[in-house]
Amino acid sequence: MKIKKHLQKSLSMQFFGLMLRVVLFIIIGALVIIFSYRQLNEYHSNQNELLEQKEAIIKQIDNRFNQAFFDFRGYFAFNNESLKEDAFKQEEKIRKLLDEFKRVENNTEDHIFYENVESYLNTYYRDLIPEAITFFEQRDRDNFEALANDGGTKAVNAFKNDVQAYRNKIDDKIEANYELLVQRNSYILIFVGLYLIGIMFILFQLTRTMFKNVGKPLSDFAEVANEVASGKDADVAIITNREDELGKLSVAFKKMLTSLQEKEQDLLGQNEELIAQQDELEAQRFELEQALSNLKRSENNLRDRNEFVKGISNSLDKKNVLDEIVVNMCKITQADQGIICFLDDQSYAAYGISQTGKQQFLNNLDNGLNDKLIKYKESFTVKRELIDMEKGFHEAKSYGYDLYLPILDIENEVIAVLVLSRFGSAFPEDQMDEYNGFAKQISISLENIQMYEQSEEDRNRNQDILNTVLEGIQLVDVDGNAVQVNHMLCQIFGCTEASNRIVGMSLDNWSKEMAQFIEDEDDFLAFFKRVIHSADSEATHTYTLSNKNKIYKVYANSLYHDNEKIGTVFVHRDITKETEVDQMKSEFVSTVSHELRTPLASIYGYTELMLNRELKPEKQKKYLTTIYQETKRLTNLINDFLDVQRMESGRQTYEQKYIDLLDIVKDVVKTQKLATSIHEFQIDVETQDTTVLGDKDKLKQIFTNLINNAIKYSPDGGNISIRLYREDDHMKTSVTDEGLGIPEDALDKLFSKFYRVDNSDRRTIGGTGLGLSIVKEIALAHNGDVQVASEYGQGSSFTVTLPVVETIVNSESLSPQSDSKHAYNVYIIEDDQHLTGLLEQELRENNFYVQSFTKAAIALKQIKSVVPHAIVLDLNLEAGEMDGWEFMRELKRLDVPYSNIPIIISSALEEQDKGFQLGVTNYFVKPYRSSDLSRTLLQTLLEKEKRGQILIPDTKKDS
Repeated sequence: MKIKKHLQKSLSMQFFGLMLRVVLFIIIGALVIIFSYRQLNEYHSNQNELLEQKEAIIKQIDNRFNQAFFDFRGYFAFNNESLKEDAFKQEEKIRKLLDEFKRVENNTEDHIFYENVESYLNTYYRDLIPEAITFFEQRDRDNFEALANDGGTKAVNAFKNDVQAYRNKIDDKIEANYELLVQRNSYILIFVGLYLIGIMFILFQLTRTMFKNVGKPLSDFAEVANEVASGKDADVAIITNREDELGKLSVAFKKMLTSLQEKEQDLLGQNEELIAQQDELEAQRFELEQALSNLKRSENNLRDRNEFVKGISNSLDKKNVLDEIVVNMCKITQADQGIICFLDDQSYAAYGISQTGKQQFLNNLDNGLNDKLIKYKESFTVKRELIDMEKGFHEAKSYGYDLYLPILDIENEVIAVLVLSRFGSAFPEDQMDEYNGFAKQISISLENIQMYEQSEEDRNRNQDILNTVLEGIQLVDVDGNAVQVNHMLCQIFGCTEASNRIVGMSLDNWSKEMAQFIEDEDDFLAFFKRVIHSADSEATHTYTLSNKNKIYKVYANSLYHDNEKIGTVFVHRDITKETEVDQMKSEFVSTVSHELRTPLASIYGYTELMLNRELKPEKQKKYLTTIYQETKRLTNLINDFLDVQRMESGRQTYEQKYIDLLDIVKDVVKTQKLATSIHEFQIDVETQDTTVLGDKDKLKQIFTNLINNAIKYSPDGGNISIRLYREDDHMKTSVTDEGLGIPEDALDKLFSKFYRVDNSDRRTIGGTGLGLSIVKEIALAHNGDVQVASEYGQGSSFTVTLPVVETIVNSESLSPQSDSKHAYNVYIIEDDQHLTGLLEQELRENNFYVQSFTKAAIALKQIKSVVPHAIVLDLNLEAGEMDGWEFMRELKRLDVPYSNIPIIISSALEEQDKGFQLGVTNYFVKPYRSSDLSRTLLQTLLEKEKRGQILIPDTKKDS
């Protein structure tokens, strides 16, 4: 009773008592639920663990039986004693597993399974297996097979089926245990739901009780308070049956109401006095609003002026500044229109003016008012009558006022005019000085813009100059901050816009930005820091780009102004090719030293032996053969050097004739076979026409080099295939070996002079690295090419491509033999009448139109009248007359088509090099077969006709 009475004295204690009862109910219910849930899950978990343990033991028993079964089968199949021993060992392991199973069995089915397994184990190991082993060892195959067929295999299968069936039962029990657990958990969830509903019901009753005991009295108090606030008379009933806060509140509220009623009369009197004071404050407020309006007007004017100054000062773009000037000046002067225009380039900005008005102003910049402004350099205003377009809807006479302001430069010359217009009211005279001040501010701003544009133009010009330099250029200040770079530097270090990547960066930032592309970053960074912070920064550093494999050398130089260091200039130059050339030269010197000294050492040694010793004839022959081979090797090496030198100087000459490429290939193969006994050569010809136009010796040099390389770089022997085939208008010859192959990274450098693949396999083979470069040069000189395809470790294939030429046999459709209208016109310049007659007969039999001359001067004169298709020329003509050399020089001085006539030399002089330098097509040394001449002429002219380089005359008369 005491506790209940204590609770009734406080609302909070009443609420605490109710909440305590609810909390106790929730805690007790939750504990019951948690305990039940844990007990249920623990029970099922134990059951499940026991079943899984049984299943694991059964699985191991099954596996052991299977292992024993297979071991016995292996023993019976292969007579392997170790398998038999392993099979008998499984018995002990199975019995241990049965003991474990016996410890966990807890029902009749488990016991029956245990007895069945034990019975089968005894039968299998005590009866079946010993009997089978006896039959097997006695080689009694019939009884052995009978034992297996009479039940041995069947018993094993039956046991396996029993084990599998029991495992399935265990799995079913595990599944049933899980389903039972799920079902019981669902019952617990239903109980929890009912429990939560009960809690909600209790909370509802608690809320209802609190509302009845607390809410109702408070509502009554609120109703009384509203009546008092509205000015009505109200009375509060004192709650005498409650000792809590509500009872005390009713008493206090009653006292407060009484006090309010007593003071109401005093407040009414004070209210009348306040009304009088309010009228006085209202008058003062009106005066303050007037003052505030004036202050805001002044503030707006000041803000407009600040915006004007800010607008023309914060930008260096002329168009933006002009726009800011005219707009802000119209605001400041309250003008309705305005325009500002430069006098030199007529760049302008306008506000409130139509496009027609702008153009009209620009077209009349030299009118009287602008002249006045330029002449006197002082501002003035003009009053004028408004035109109809400016009046709008007004019909009465109206006036407008124009203000002209001069914009002066530092030399006090007018560079721009500013014109502002107002409608209806003039510009105040007392503000003219202020307007002139704005004009001066505008002059300063525009002067700054002109200076900026000039400096920007100079800067861009300097940047453009730097960007044309092929070296990367970089300027930094004394603190190492990047000031300027060119495009080449950005290309080197992988950035496209220099201003966004490097310019403006500090030393640490831009050096790290660049160092990420360098192989040796530490030395690179140390170099820049050392140079920038030293007094004398003249230095160089070499670095390698890791992503491009290029080598650069950076040159540093201090930049001074008035003997004061203001920065450092760095120039990055690509020295990759120079480095490669130096490296190639070093390798070349080393290679040449080796290649020259080796044969010389052999020659020197064998010669010394032959001079100082008495040798048998067979040894002398052997030594002489070795000396001959080494001398030949040395000669070929020197010839390669000379060929390269002639090719580089442009003095290499080619005696081009129509030759059969197949004959050349066969000759080279025949020669190269002598150098090897472990290679097989195969020539495949896939075209009937193997004729090309070329220098026989040079083409032979190509295939000698390629086939010799195929032999050298396939040291283990193998097939070397040479294939001749036609592709479009080209004759292709491929040389394929089965040797070492070429690494992929070396293919693009293979035809470079002095280049050799760097590995131990090839270093022992030797060579100067000139052969393939000579092959390439010769192929290009014949309007052809050479390509390589290779798989490293599998072999290589080199393909030589040469232009195909039409032969007499396969060009009958183009031959002039069938139609005299298409005969070629040939001049023969020869002083030997007998040879001339022989050549004429040969050419006419092939339907050539022939004209012969004994004097070159007469032939030269005739050429100017009738242009021949070709000329057969002797070099030694009659003494005192023009010789063949002079004839060719005079012919080359003439215009096209005379200078392009094919010339074939027929001479006893062997000066082919000089002839080819003068541009002869072919060179025949007397004596020669006349059929070769007609064949060469026909092929040459057919080729030129196909290219559209000669015209076929309509008719020809036989000579």
